[in-house]
Amino acid sequence: RGSRGKPIVNLLPLEADERINAVVPTRDFPEDRYVIFATRDGTVKRTSLEAFSRPRANGIIAIDIREADELVGVSIVAEDEDVMLFSDSGKAIRFAATDVRAMGRGAAGVRGIKLKKEQRLIAMIVVRDGALLVATENGFGKRTEFADFSTQGRGGQGVIAIQTSERNGPCVGAVRVGPEDEVMLISHNGTLVRTPVADISTLGRNTQGVTLINLDDGDQLTSLARIESVDEDEDE
Repeated sequence: RGSRGKPIVNLLPLEADERINAVVPTRDFPEDRYVIFATRDGTVKRTSLEAFSRPRANGIIAIDIREADELVGVSIVAEDEDVMLFSDSGKAIRFAATDVRAMGRGAAGVRGIKLKKEQRLIAMIVVRDGALLVATENGFGKRTEFADFSTQGRGGQGVIAIQTSERNGPCVGAVRVGPEDEVMLISHNGTLVRTPVADISTLGRNTQGVTLINLDDGDQLTSLARIESVDEDEDE
């Protein structure tokens, strides 16, 4: 039961090896908006939002996930927006949403970023207002302006978003942030730090970043999340 004693409803029946990876809120299903998906092996797929307007009790197919792959990110995107994909190697690629042709729900998608065998995709961002915040396993990170990343064709290796040096470790997260936002940093051992975005330095692409969180020996940063600022009127 929930915190107020109300029964918890199973909204989506899952198979034994399935779990929910993303939640995308929407009230309408306009024809000029799309759902864009990204998977761990660098595959992307764009499907009309309208294709999801008639759900079924047991769910509907959204993307055909290949064996040993898994969903990493889902967003709603317009045709005039750009998308960025980020790998654990610290590289990112930016391309137009329309560079991914619209496909049906059952399609598997196309290559978004070229990854080496040992690399994986860790995040997807739709480029809008604000800046990019990236973080690495050893607790380092930085803000970088989206303008530092030029638009190119999908399927390439991308460019350096943050150096994954021995000091930094691999990249573990990337989020879009505004100057009034905060970020939540979570470590493997359960340490949680909430930091104002304004306190994080803005640096160029090919740099190592600054300390975001002080970790104990053996601990690692595992994830970060944006906490969007709320105006006083909205709070009231």
